[in-house]
Amino acid sequence: MCEEAQLLTRILCDVTPKEPAEGAYLFAQTRENEKSVFAAAKELLDHGLAKSVLIPDGRARCGYPGGVAWRRELQQAGIDDDKIKEVPIQPSDTLHTLIEAVSLALYAKAKGYERIFAVAAPFHQERAFMTAVTAIVREYPELLVYSHAGKALSWDQRVTHSQGTTKASRAGLILGEQERITKYQTQGDLLSRAEVLEYLRQRDLA
Repeated sequence: MCEEAQLLTRILCDVTPKEPAEGAYLFAQTRENEKSVFAAAKELLDHGLAKSVLIPDGRARCGYPGGVAWRRELQQAGIDDDKIKEVPIQPSDTLHTLIEAVSLALYAKAKGYERIFAVAAPFHQERAFMTAVTAIVREYPELLVYSHAGKALSWDQRVTHSQGTTKASRAGLILGEQERITKYQTQGDLLSRAEVLEYLRQRDLA
Protein backbone atom coordinates (compact mmCIF):
# COMPACT_ATOMS: atom_id res chain seq x y z
CA MET A 1 0.00 0.00 0.00
CA CYS A 2 1.35 3.44 -0.89
CA GLU A 3 2.35 5.67 2.00
CA GLU A 4 -0.25 8.32 1.09
CA ALA A 5 -3.18 5.90 1.30
CA GLN A 6 -1.86 4.12 4.39
CA LEU A 7 -1.27 7.33 6.33
CA LEU A 8 -4.59 8.93 5.38
CA THR A 9 -6.48 5.78 6.42
CA ARG A 10 -4.67 5.62 9.75
CA ILE A 11 -5.27 9.31 10.45
CA LEU A 12 -8.99 9.10 9.69
CA CYS A 13 -9.41 5.76 11.52
CA ASP A 14 -6.94 6.11 14.37
CA VAL A 15 -6.96 3.92 17.45
CA THR A 16 -7.85 5.37 20.85
CA PRO A 17 -5.30 5.74 23.65
CA LYS A 18 -5.03 3.17 26.42
CA GLU A 19 -5.78 5.87 28.99
CA PRO A 20 -7.89 9.05 28.62
CA ALA A 21 -6.04 11.91 27.00
CA GLU A 22 -5.44 15.01 29.08
CA GLY A 23 -6.88 17.13 26.30
CA ALA A 24 -8.38 17.25 22.82
CA TYR A 25 -6.97 20.19 20.87
CA LEU A 26 -9.33 21.83 18.37
CA PHE A 27 -7.41 23.40 15.51
CA ALA A 28 -8.77 26.82 14.61
CA GLN A 29 -11.63 26.76 12.11
CA THR A 30 -13.78 29.41 10.51
CA ARG A 31 -17.36 29.98 11.65
CA GLU A 32 -18.63 27.76 8.85
CA ASN A 33 -16.53 24.79 9.97
CA GLU A 34 -16.35 25.17 13.75
CA LYS A 35 -19.36 22.98 14.52
CA SER A 36 -17.41 20.05 13.09
CA VAL A 37 -14.76 20.23 15.82
CA PHE A 38 -17.25 21.20 18.55
CA ALA A 39 -19.19 17.98 17.91
CA ALA A 40 -15.99 15.92 18.04
CA ALA A 41 -14.98 17.55 21.33
CA LYS A 42 -18.35 16.74 22.90
CA GLU A 43 -18.07 13.15 21.70
CA LEU A 44 -14.58 12.68 23.16
CA LEU A 45 -15.64 14.12 26.52
CA ASP A 46 -18.92 12.19 26.67
CA HIS A 47 -17.12 8.90 25.99
CA GLY A 48 -14.43 9.60 28.58
CA LEU A 49 -11.66 9.59 25.98
CA ALA A 50 -10.46 13.12 26.83
CA LYS A 51 -10.50 15.03 30.10
CA SER A 52 -10.62 18.54 28.62
CA VAL A 53 -10.99 20.54 25.43
CA LEU A 54 -8.05 22.69 24.34
CA ILE A 55 -8.62 25.70 22.10
CA PRO A 56 -6.39 28.49 20.74
CA ASP A 57 -6.44 31.57 22.94
CA GLY A 58 -6.35 35.12 21.72
CA ARG A 59 -8.31 37.49 19.59
CA ALA A 60 -10.28 36.78 16.47
CA ARG A 61 -7.95 36.65 13.46
CA CYS A 62 -7.32 34.87 10.18
CA GLY A 63 -10.85 33.45 10.13
CA TYR A 64 -10.69 32.17 13.72
CA PRO A 65 -13.46 33.72 15.87
CA GLY A 66 -11.20 33.87 18.94
CA GLY A 67 -10.87 32.12 22.29
CA VAL A 68 -13.68 34.01 24.00
CA ALA A 69 -16.15 33.26 21.20
CA TRP A 70 -15.19 29.58 21.08
CA ARG A 71 -15.48 29.18 24.83
CA ARG A 72 -19.00 30.58 24.65
CA GLU A 73 -19.94 28.32 21.72
CA LEU A 74 -18.56 25.23 23.45
CA GLN A 75 -20.55 26.05 26.57
CA GLN A 76 -23.69 26.35 24.46
CA ALA A 77 -22.85 22.95 22.96
CA GLY A 78 -23.08 21.48 26.45
CA ILE A 79 -19.43 21.45 27.54
CA ASP A 80 -18.71 22.62 31.09
CA ASP A 81 -16.56 25.73 31.36
CA ASP A 82 -14.04 24.01 33.64
CA LYS A 83 -13.38 21.48 30.87
CA ILE A 84 -12.30 24.20 28.41
CA LYS A 85 -8.66 25.27 28.46
CA GLU A 86 -7.03 27.90 26.24
CA VAL A 87 -3.61 27.17 24.77
CA PRO A 88 -1.39 30.27 24.65
CA ILE A 89 -0.51 30.85 21.01
CA GLN A 90 2.97 32.10 20.23
CA PRO A 91 2.94 35.85 19.49
CA SER A 92 2.33 36.43 15.80
CA ASP A 93 0.32 38.68 13.53
CA THR A 94 -1.10 35.60 11.87
CA LEU A 95 -2.51 32.25 12.93
CA HIS A 96 -1.84 29.07 11.03
CA THR A 97 -1.60 25.35 11.65
CA LEU A 98 2.14 25.22 12.37
CA ILE A 99 1.98 28.06 14.91
CA GLU A 100 -0.87 26.24 16.62
CA ALA A 101 0.94 22.90 16.62
CA VAL A 102 4.15 24.31 18.11
CA SER A 103 2.16 26.22 20.73
CA LEU A 104 0.26 23.02 21.58
CA ALA A 105 3.46 20.99 21.95
CA LEU A 106 5.00 23.59 24.26
CA TYR A 107 1.81 23.86 26.31
CA ALA A 108 1.55 20.08 26.70
CA LYS A 109 5.21 19.90 27.72
CA ALA A 110 4.77 22.61 30.34
CA LYS A 111 1.73 20.79 31.73
CA GLY A 112 3.37 17.37 31.64
CA TYR A 113 0.66 15.90 29.43
CA GLU A 114 1.16 12.33 28.23
CA ARG A 115 -1.62 12.01 25.62
CA ILE A 116 -3.66 14.39 23.50
CA PHE A 117 -6.04 14.29 20.56
CA ALA A 118 -5.62 16.50 17.50
CA VAL A 119 -9.00 17.51 16.06
CA ALA A 120 -9.77 19.40 12.84
CA ALA A 121 -12.50 19.52 10.21
CA PRO A 122 -12.26 16.33 8.10
CA PHE A 123 -10.80 18.03 5.02
CA HIS A 124 -8.12 19.63 7.25
CA GLN A 125 -7.47 16.62 9.50
CA GLU A 126 -4.57 15.03 7.60
CA ARG A 127 -2.48 18.20 7.46
CA ALA A 128 -3.41 19.23 10.99
CA PHE A 129 -2.42 15.85 12.41
CA MET A 130 0.81 15.70 10.40
CA THR A 131 1.67 19.19 11.64
CA ALA A 132 0.91 18.20 15.23
CA VAL A 133 3.20 15.19 14.92
CA THR A 134 5.93 17.35 13.39
CA ALA A 135 5.82 19.86 16.24
CA ILE A 136 5.65 17.15 18.90
CA VAL A 137 8.60 15.20 17.47
CA ARG A 138 10.65 18.39 17.51
CA GLU A 139 9.46 19.92 20.79
CA TYR A 140 8.12 17.14 23.04
CA PRO A 141 8.70 13.66 21.57
CA GLU A 142 7.44 11.90 24.72
CA LEU A 143 3.91 13.12 24.03
CA LEU A 144 1.50 10.69 22.36
CA VAL A 145 -0.88 12.38 19.91
CA TYR A 146 -3.96 10.69 18.49
CA SER A 147 -6.12 11.69 15.54
CA HIS A 148 -9.84 12.32 15.81
CA ALA A 149 -11.47 14.01 12.84
CA GLY A 150 -14.33 16.44 13.35
CA LYS A 151 -17.90 15.62 12.38
CA ALA A 152 -18.44 15.56 8.62
CA LEU A 153 -20.56 18.46 7.38
CA SER A 154 -22.00 18.89 3.88
CA TRP A 155 -19.16 18.29 1.43
CA ASP A 156 -20.84 20.38 -1.27
CA GLN A 157 -21.38 23.49 0.84
CA ARG A 158 -19.16 26.40 -0.16
CA VAL A 159 -17.15 27.66 2.85
CA THR A 160 -14.11 29.72 3.75
CA HIS A 161 -10.89 28.13 5.04
CA SER A 162 -7.14 28.73 5.35
CA GLN A 163 -6.95 31.91 7.43
CA GLY A 164 -10.33 32.98 6.09
CA THR A 165 -9.05 33.65 2.57
CA THR A 166 -9.77 30.46 0.59
CA LYS A 167 -13.35 29.76 -0.50
CA ALA A 168 -14.56 26.52 -2.05
CA SER A 169 -16.77 23.54 -1.31
CA ARG A 170 -15.43 21.36 1.49
CA ALA A 171 -14.77 18.68 -1.12
CA GLY A 172 -12.96 21.24 -3.24
CA LEU A 173 -10.67 22.14 -0.34
CA ILE A 174 -9.16 18.66 -0.21
CA LEU A 175 -6.85 19.23 -3.19
CA GLY A 176 -5.56 22.47 -1.70
CA GLU A 177 -4.74 20.65 1.53
CA GLN A 178 -2.72 18.08 -0.39
CA GLU A 179 -0.86 20.85 -2.19
CA ARG A 180 -0.04 22.52 1.12
CA ILE A 181 1.30 19.27 2.53
CA THR A 182 3.70 18.98 -0.40
CA LYS A 183 4.69 22.65 -0.16
CA TYR A 184 5.38 22.56 3.57
CA GLN A 185 7.33 19.32 3.31
CA THR A 186 9.52 20.94 0.65
CA GLN A 187 10.08 23.91 2.98
CA GLY A 188 11.05 21.58 5.83
CA ASP A 189 8.05 22.62 7.96
CA LEU A 190 6.36 19.23 7.80
CA LEU A 191 7.61 15.68 8.30
CA SER A 192 7.35 13.26 5.41
CA ARG A 193 4.52 10.75 5.38
CA ALA A 194 7.04 7.98 6.04
CA GLU A 195 8.22 9.80 9.16
CA VAL A 196 4.66 10.31 10.43
CA LEU A 197 3.91 6.63 9.83
CA GLU A 198 7.01 5.70 11.81
CA TYR A 199 5.84 7.98 14.62
CA LEU A 200 2.51 6.13 14.67
CA ARG A 201 4.24 2.74 14.77
CA GLN A 202 6.43 3.79 17.69
CA ARG A 203 3.49 5.44 19.47
CA ASP A 204 1.46 2.27 19.33
CA LEU A 205 4.35 0.28 20.82
CA ALA A 206 4.55 2.65 23.81
